[in-house]
Amino acid sequence: MYHVNNNGYYGRFGGAYVPEILHRCVTELKDTYSDVLESTSFGKEFNELLRDYAGRPSPLYFAQRLSRKYGCHIYLKREDLNHTGSHKINNTIGQILLARRMGKTRIIAETGAGQHGVATATVCARMDMECVVYMGKTDVTRQHVNVQKMEMLGAKVVPVTSGNMTLKDATNEAIRDWCSHPSNTYYIIGSTMGPHPYPDLVARLQSVISREIRMQLLEKEGRNYPDYLVACVGGGSNAAGTIYDYVDDNRVRIVLSEASGKGLHSGMSAATTQLGRPGIIHGSHTLVMQTDDGQIQEPYSISAGLDYPGIGPMHAHLWETNRVEMLSVNDNEALEAAFELTRLEGIIPALESAHALGVLGKLPFREEEVVVLTISGRGDKDMETYITNKK
Repeated sequence: MYHVNNNGYYGRFGGAYVPEILHRCVTELKDTYSDVLESTSFGKEFNELLRDYAGRPSPLYFAQRLSRKYGCHIYLKREDLNHTGSHKINNTIGQILLARRMGKTRIIAETGAGQHGVATATVCARMDMECVVYMGKTDVTRQHVNVQKMEMLGAKVVPVTSGNMTLKDATNEAIRDWCSHPSNTYYIIGSTMGPHPYPDLVARLQSVISREIRMQLLEKEGRNYPDYLVACVGGGSNAAGTIYDYVDDNRVRIVLSEASGKGLHSGMSAATTQLGRPGIIHGSHTLVMQTDDGQIQEPYSISAGLDYPGIGPMHAHLWETNRVEMLSVNDNEALEAAFELTRLEGIIPALESAHALGVLGKLPFREEEVVVLTISGRGDKDMETYITNKK
């Protein structure tokens, strides 16, 4: 009941609301992706690249000092140790293999924190394909190291100056590009958002995270499920990958964190489930932060990757059906959590992952409980923010 149905919906959320010019592109993808993903040749190439190029499986690390502080057994799923520094590489490897099988020659992408952009530029370099990445000008400034990486990899980075110049606006421009070049261009969407089949496609490619958690927990704890799964959610790809194999397992309590920015009701937040209403954004019917007349409200988060006014339809459905708990973490709580992990475990997390860490103090753990928390990316890209806000 929690996965996508044959019509591309999770409950009442999902669907494909696209301009007529993109209808053929989306339909072609919908009619192709499942057969490709389930084919032997794709599986072999995908798994080999995940192992030999991305460096999977990523470790499941027992955080001893963090566990002692919060009174439970905390394991960190180390997606930050993947090639390119985040979970994003799982998705871009899969989608570029799909694009190549569909005969596409040009790749476009959107990016916020830059991790998806870097991962897309990386696989395009590997596959010798043209790459254009749209990135809000605000994010170009605050994530300039990732911009330099993308350019070194051969991608063209296009700064977007509309709106508040962040992820939403980058996505708008990528869709406009797609409308202008529908025949030869493949759009690698970086999260579980967008028109069907993208939310399901991205979730399935990221589900390698939860499959590995199952095997690794069995080895370390003698059982293949945790009591808690914790991840941050903006659009929702690392969260979808973390929980994919567990959504039907009611033994597992799923807790996801959203960015509440300067405060939930400050007017500078990105906590979509708390502040949003059903609406359409970027081709999908989901929960959206919007005004009374349906205009998108500008989101805010210190984290570029969570600075988005919507949430993927999978997560909207899971929240509406009470399968997941959504907790809000503000900028200060995320910063405190990042410094805490750094000083207790010697791991500098991405600001996005710091929002997941920020929920630990909000949950009533028992000593015997097992918690798996996904560190979706490393903190290299956020060092200027950390230095500026050093505790």
